[in-house]
Amino acid sequence: MSKIDTNKEKIKEVLERGVEIIYPNRESLEKKLLSGEQLTIYAGFDPSAPSLHIGNAILVNKLAQFQKLGHKIIFLIGDFTGMIGDPTDKKATRKQLSREEVLANSRLYTKQASCFLDFEGENKAEVKYNSAWLDNLNFRDLIELSANFTVQQMIQRDMFQERLREGRPIHLHEFLYPLAQAYDSVALNVDLEIGGNDQMFNMMCGRDLMKAIKKKEKFVLTMKLLADDSGKKMGKSEGNAVFLDQEARDIYGRVMSWNDSIIPIAFELCTNVPMEDVKKIKQQLKEEKVNPRDLKMKLAFEITKAIHGEKEAQDAQEYFVKTFQQKRIPKEITEKTLKKSEINIIDLLLETDLAESRSEAKRLVKQRGVKINGDIVDSIDKIVKIDDSIIVQRGKKFFIKVKSK
Repeated sequence: MSKIDTNKEKIKEVLERGVEIIYPNRESLEKKLLSGEQLTIYAGFDPSAPSLHIGNAILVNKLAQFQKLGHKIIFLIGDFTGMIGDPTDKKATRKQLSREEVLANSRLYTKQASCFLDFEGENKAEVKYNSAWLDNLNFRDLIELSANFTVQQMIQRDMFQERLREGRPIHLHEFLYPLAQAYDSVALNVDLEIGGNDQMFNMMCGRDLMKAIKKKEKFVLTMKLLADDSGKKMGKSEGNAVFLDQEARDIYGRVMSWNDSIIPIAFELCTNVPMEDVKKIKQQLKEEKVNPRDLKMKLAFEITKAIHGEKEAQDAQEYFVKTFQQKRIPKEITEKTLKKSEINIIDLLLETDLAESRSEAKRLVKQRGVKINGDIVDSIDKIVKIDDSIIVQRGKKFFIKVKSK
């Protein structure tokens, strides 16, 4: 067993940085960590996309912080739960995925997580798939497990209440998702689960099940969400996620497109910049003593460095400066003025003559051949806001400046 680090200051930072809340309370978990006992800690990742994104990376980085303290880390790939589809925050039933689809999606997950976690050495993180135990549960097992929960517990969730009000269906398998995730904790016999605060319900179900079956306390640590002042999250559902399989230049550009209000929380959640520096950044922004663009460039550099290394991060920054900050786009660039301040990306490509048909426009977006202000567009449903003017780019050669009346 690796040596457990019980340094009080290090533990304090791990339990505070980016943390929303700890159940049953922080004091109990801190006492455990100070005792020198090695804890088993996990976070689960459903393969609903072929790449992890920055929100996932926040959780993986928190796992890495506990790993550095000497604790046993499990990186769980939800190949079974991914087929069900987590209903959390969803206004409609998720499309169910096949086993082949979730396994294909998760192909690069371990490699991407290795940017933060150590999967080799004395205290290497373990990779597990929850189909290993969930595939083996029979109907009798399901009945016995479900007896630990009530319909009232499940139906009270906000997204289900909204669907009921709007007359939209709630499928029975969506009720079973929290139960499946809860059983992961039992099968792994963990001491602590880490997740975003939007996952609190599912994680607390695991805590209840651990008490019922193992007669054991399971700690739950929820992380703050990466969101701007309006509450808009950076993620797949919003169409503004940073995926870890993106090239360094694209990641850098995507971060630079974020709202300025996200800078402080992004430094706290997405980087390992010392918290003293993060506090100074918050104060500088509050007192308007610094240009937010400069801080965002540092943020973009730190995030890109964590994923691709310092050399590629430096290249991405130089490319951004040359191409956008110094306006090194073609001197002769077509301008187009639209009457709309918001427009779907497909319509935008058609109206700017960057695509000849809707099918071509969709193909360009799906092939990641379209950028807005240097940021790759990865959804055909993206709504583009034209605040003052934007640069729309197709491939490497075609640029159009678009303004709004």
